[in-house]
Amino acid sequence: MSKIDKIEELQNLLREDSQNFQARRQLAVLLTDCGFNEEALKNLIYISKVYTNDSGIFYNMGIVYEKLKNFKKAKECYQKAIEIEPEAVDAIYNLGLVCTDLQEFQTAIKCFEKVILTDNEDSNSYFNLGLVYFKMKEYIQAIEYFQKTIDLNPDDIYAHFYLGNIYKDIGDSDGARSEFTNVLSISPDYSWAYYNLAVLDYENGDSESALNNLFKTIELNPADIEAYKIYSKILIKNGNYEQAYDILEYALDNCGENGDIYYILGRLRSLEGNNVEYHQYLQKALKNYKTLSISVPALKTELSKINS
Repeated sequence: MSKIDKIEELQNLLREDSQNFQARRQLAVLLTDCGFNEEALKNLIYISKVYTNDSGIFYNMGIVYEKLKNFKKAKECYQKAIEIEPEAVDAIYNLGLVCTDLQEFQTAIKCFEKVILTDNEDSNSYFNLGLVYFKMKEYIQAIEYFQKTIDLNPDDIYAHFYLGNIYKDIGDSDGARSEFTNVLSISPDYSWAYYNLAVLDYENGDSESALNNLFKTIELNPADIEAYKIYSKILIKNGNYEQAYDILEYALDNCGENGDIYYILGRLRSLEGNNVEYHQYLQKALKNYKTLSISVPALKTELSKINS
């Protein structure tokens, strides 16, 4: 029997007997699994008013609130589940996740540390401790916990990826490159790893390798606007104007209108001496100021100089 058929069966049982709480509980879980979160929540709230000391009900309510991005309510539900059952490890772990989303980092740390006390080989908790410290920019601790994650689970691509970003931020290009390469050895289609390798190449002046990695980035993720920006800047620097124009047009096709892309197109036409299109593209950049990296006053000054 499919989940949808089972949902219908349970709904029929509840039409006959609305007090069939076992059926309602099963229904709530299935509705959550199938993405019917609002309906699942209604059933869980209904049951929670009857079974006020059932940790599992509040835990499942927390899951649904998380799916609905209502992290404050999710936190309340997980806390209630833990109040009822202080050693409810799943609720403690999920409370840590929610507190991370709410940027309540110290509470999140305590949650994950408590989970690790019950299972010191829980790689997910070590990873999330690393993530919390990464968000706090406390990189020494973040490195420690991401490395512990990898010790327990060498194929955790996200631990490798975050380590790569930390090494990149602190200027350890070799360490960053090693970690992004590890990511690709585990998941060859991970476009962000190619992008970060391209950034390292670009910063080290290796245009050819940067272009190869950017090409792979865009091939895997045609909506990566930052990849197009670097790609076009390298091409322009190398004098490949028409190729740069083509890649920028391709960016607009795949990402939609973008202030930065229009600005780069304008600067490109300026280099070619085409002031008409230079002006037109800068006007388009101004209309898309929300996706523009340079300030609007600076752009308006540049426009006025074209007209003078």
